[in-house]
Amino acid sequence: MDIDAWVWWLIGAAGLGIPLVLTAMPEFGMFAVGAIAAAVVAALGGGIVAQVLVFVVVSVALIAVVRPIATRHRADRPHLATGIDGLKGRQAVVLERVDSNGGRIKLAGEIWSARALDGDQSFAPGQQVDVVDIDGATAVVM
Repeated sequence: MDIDAWVWWLIGAAGLGIPLVLTAMPEFGMFAVGAIAAAVVAALGGGIVAQVLVFVVVSVALIAVVRPIATRHRADRPHLATGIDGLKGRQAVVLERVDSNGGRIKLAGEIWSARALDGDQSFAPGQQVDVVDIDGATAVVM
């Protein structure tokens, strides 16, 4: 049983697709596309030198072109603050007097325990405060 070269290239492309899925490294996908291009050359009757050359040229070209574009898009993506980081810097309304010993605020529609950042400060009910940090379940405000 003699298997044609293009079948081996397709097996290689599938083999390169497995680590692409397992590791999420796009370089493996680019090598798989190079192997598919080499399979096309083999199916058209190209020799082994032409097949390897097409594999190398297509793979390197994809890495040289696609990788910088992907890196640039990843770097341009805005940082989305969620959880505790999303609450820092927000404003809240004082519900019960807040000082260095504690108090209550309404932050993002929820009631939170709070304490003043500066031990000498206190905030009266109804006053607007800025959340500077979250310490456990307590908002640190100023």
